[in-house]
Amino acid sequence: MRVSQVLWISKKRVFELSKGFRGRAKNTIRIARIRVEKALQHATRHRRARAGEVRRNWIQQINAGAREHGLKYSELIHGLKEENIHMNRKMLSDLAINEPYSFKALVDTVKRMKGVPVVTAAGPK
Repeated sequence: MRVSQVLWISKKRVFELSKGFRGRAKNTIRIARIRVEKALQHATRHRRARAGEVRRNWIQQINAGAREHGLKYSELIHGLKEENIHMNRKMLSDLAINEPYSFKALVDTVKRMKGVPVVTAAGPK
């Protein structure tokens, strides 16, 4: 016997959501409601987990880009905050991959703030 509340949505909607389930879970309303409820719980949980995975991926890409220019990820993020450059990790990751010159400009800004000499094609500044 189920202890939790049963999902109360129309039969038609339950059967639409249970399309593709196996056995009586797709055509018996009592079982279909339970299976649809559980499927929606799993969908919510995994959506949140996927968001965390995407963020970890952005951080890896930013770290790789920063290390190409001689900085660690944590130093870059801290330096950007100190310089009041407000960019989220998604934007930084996109810059690191698609706009390497713009990303290098951000890294150089952080390096100047730290007092590390910035090396360009013309030489150190």
